[in-house]
Amino acid sequence: MLDRWSMRWVQPPLARLAMRLAQWRITPNQVTLVGFVIGMLALPLLAMQAYAAALGAILVNRVLDGVDGALARHTQTSSDAGGFLDITLDFVFYAAVVLGFGLADPESNALAAALLLFAFMGTGSSFLAFAIMAAKHDIERPRFTHKAFYYLDGLTEGTETILALVAFCLWPRHFALLAIVFATACLMTTVTRLWGGYRTLRLLEP
Repeated sequence: MLDRWSMRWVQPPLARLAMRLAQWRITPNQVTLVGFVIGMLALPLLAMQAYAAALGAILVNRVLDGVDGALARHTQTSSDAGGFLDITLDFVFYAAVVLGFGLADPESNALAAALLLFAFMGTGSSFLAFAIMAAKHDIERPRFTHKAFYYLDGLTEGTETILALVAFCLWPRHFALLAIVFATACLMTTVTRLWGGYRTLRLLEP
């Protein structure tokens, strides 16, 4: 929901950083993999309840997740393979963060973490399933020109997810409540994506 506004001020600094990395001959896929490795450090850090360090790993991951795309555009090396790698590792990273909170305090967090992972399955599958159909029918991406896949928007998108992860780290004692609230929003997104995607594809049928 917020991505269309946040991209306006996030993209310029990412582009400047991408230009610097291009001078060092760093490739987009290298940025993607380094960001993923750093982001995955959040899993053991959260399990050890090192929330400040985990937040640092999460933020670095999210910055590099934006830089890899900006670098690909700057160097004109955007590819389906790179987009596939980026989105797949993103989903693994998101799940790892939720798992980390579940491990940090299983008694208090496990059920909420399981609910959020369930909700992530809905948002992720609706996102990717529609991307496949959008490619098949050559549906354009009028709102999210910086995405490697067709982006079927909803209540919870990248910006909202980042804000949720930050909130989890800042107020870890309230993870269960925050996770339930965010999971509810994710489930609402799944419903709206299913309805919107289904209607869009139905209109394309003869």
